[in-house]
Parts: sequence; structure tokens; C-alpha cells
Amino acid sequence: MNILRSERWAAVLLLIAAVLGLVLANLPFGSALIDGLDAHLDLPWLGLDLSVGHWISDGLLAVFFFIVAVELKRELVIGELNSPSKALLPAIAALGGVIVPALIYVAFTAGTDTVGGWPIPTATDIAFALGVLAVFGRFIPTRVRVFLLALAVLDDLIAILIIAFFFTADASMAFIGLGAITIALFGAVSRMLKPRSAWILARRPQWPIMAVLWVLAALSWYFIYQSGVHATIAGVALGFVMARRPGGRAVHGLEPVSNGVILPLFALTAAMVAIPQVAVSDLSPAFWGIVVGLPVGKIVGIMLAGGVGMLFARHRTGAALTVGDLAMVGALGGIGFTVSLLMNELAFAGNPEVADEGTLAVLLGSGIAIVLAGIAVTVRSRQYRAKGALGGPGGPFSR
Repeated sequence: MNILRSERWAAVLLLIAAVLGLVLANLPFGSALIDGLDAHLDLPWLGLDLSVGHWISDGLLAVFFFIVAVELKRELVIGELNSPSKALLPAIAALGGVIVPALIYVAFTAGTDTVGGWPIPTATDIAFALGVLAVFGRFIPTRVRVFLLALAVLDDLIAILIIAFFFTADASMAFIGLGAITIALFGAVSRMLKPRSAWILARRPQWPIMAVLWVLAALSWYFIYQSGVHATIAGVALGFVMARRPGGRAVHGLEPVSNGVILPLFALTAAMVAIPQVAVSDLSPAFWGIVVGLPVGKIVGIMLAGGVGMLFARHRTGAALTVGDLAMVGALGGIGFTVSLLMNELAFAGNPEVADEGTLAVLLGSGIAIVLAGIAVTVRSRQYRAKGALGGPGGPFSR
């Protein structure tokens, strides 16, 4: 199971799943597979009316967002974002990496009915970015890895807020209230699994508490789904309220399932679109906004904002980042993939043709970013290896 916790293998599985989905969708039987994703698996007695695709994107993907939230909470409490001085530089760079891609997208789509897709190129797939860094960046120093991790975590937080505020309509306050109650109960019950809790010190079995947590998690997801808020937000909220130590153990147990099943399954189904038989000139402005916004917007935004941020933050953080480091992180940030695919589904839910083009654009834009990132990481890794061999600063173990 440890191999499924590897950043490298998680990225490889995602890439294979996405390519496989795209290939299968364009084979002679591809239309039948696509229709299968639209088939509904309803639970009318619970008021649930979801297609196979939505069970994956609204249901299973909540587990991925739970893991993201637990890790984000850890960084905010005891990790690399636990003080304003540590968070300042990556926060400024992350903000630039969101604003510039969004502006590029709006520049392509201004005056069209697809302008609402501006959040799509703003996301970074943290698993994919760290996977590419792990594959090509053996000699990248710790401080640069930490900066990328902090930036990607903050980028995920921004993506979560965008999903919560921009893709929610006609929210039911009653169901939100019920969801808030079950989420709060989940957080309270999880504290019974802390190492020094009365329950654990009395050596009582843990399975009853875990069973209650699973029930509360399922109820929270159900209430949030029924409220009109995107159901993955339930996973985010549960991750934030769960006690830190039990949360870490939960992530350890769920990570292989997320990396090995949930994320590849989502990538497979999200990428399962037929390549439109249209001339390049007939592709929608949204397509070009995403393709350019992801690789170019992220590099430009992170480099510009990161450069400005270093003027204000360097004396507080001591971060010895260079233009080359920022360019490398910007290229890695352009790998939107999982979260961008989800945002594409949400933004163009009522426009299937544009949604298909958007999916292809996310895959192409992320693919370009992967190539650029692979080159940038390889070059920087060799430069740091050379510096380390010469005994200069910035060697592989420099902090």
C-alpha cells in the first residue's frame, strides 16, 4: 500500500487514467461508455438523483477533499503556514497564480457566455505537481519544496472557497444547518480518538467511535448535497473539524484509496470526452482561455507576484528563492488537472459542448505545463547538484 502513498506513482496513475479515458471515448464504442456515465443510479427514498459521473465527482471526490483539508489544517497548525511570516510569500505568489490565469481567461472570453469559466485555469493539482517534482527534482533543496507545498496548499484553499461561493445556487439554509450540526458532532466525536482522551486511556475499543464518525460523515455529505452547496465541501468541512492526530491517521488510511482508486477513476471519467470534429479556428474562446491560462498564466502570475512578495517577505522569512525557482514552481502550478476538471464540470454543467472542449483544454494545458515543469525541474535540479558538488549554497540539503 505504501506505493500508493508515493507522490510519483499518484501522478503516474492520474496521467494514465486521463489518457485512457480520452482514448476510450474516441474508440467506436466510446459513445456507449459516455452514455453509461450519464446513466442514473437513483435512491429516490433519500431524494438522491445522481448519474454515475456525479456519484464520482460529488461523492467519491469528497474523500479527496477531506484529505486536502486535513493536510491544510496541519500546515496551518504545526506546518509551513503556522505563522504569518511563513505564509506571507507563498500566499502572495499563490494569489498571483490565481489572478493572472483568471485575467487571461477573461481576456479570451470577454463578451461571451463562457466568461463564467474563469476559475478553471486558477487551480493547481497538488498531487500531480509534487509528483513531477519527485520524479525530476532529486537535488531540489528543501526550502524550494516547502515553498511549492505551501503555495499549492494555499491554492487548494482558494479553489475550495471558489467552489463554495461561485458554484452554489439556491442554497437551503435548513439543510446547511443540519449539515453544520452533524459536522460539529463529527469534530467533537473525533476528539475521543485523541491519544490522551478518556476513551483511549480507558483502553476501550475504537471501532464504535469510528462507526459513529462514518455515520456522521455520511449524514454531513447528504445534508450538504441537499442544501445546494457542492457536496465536496462536506469533505472539506469534515477535514477541518477533525482532531489533528486522528485526522492524520485517517489520511494515512484513506490516501491509498484516494490515490489508487478515487483520483484515477475521476480522471478516467472526466477525460472521457469525444474530441470535437471542428477546425481549430472554430474552438470556443473558453478552450483557448484555459489552454493559455494554465501554463502561461501560472508561470507569469507566480513569478510576478513571487518577485514582489520577496521584496516584502524576504527579511521576515529568509527565503533564498531565485527567479529560476519561481519559474519552476510556476510551471508546476500550471498542472491544473483534478481540480480544474472539477471546476470545468461545474462551470459548464449546462453547456455540454463547451464542457467537452474545456476538458480537452484542461488536459492539453496541464500537459503543456507538465512538459515545461519537467524541463524546468530537471534544469534546476542539475544546477543545484552542481552547486552542492562545489560546496556552494543551495545544495541538496540546504534549508
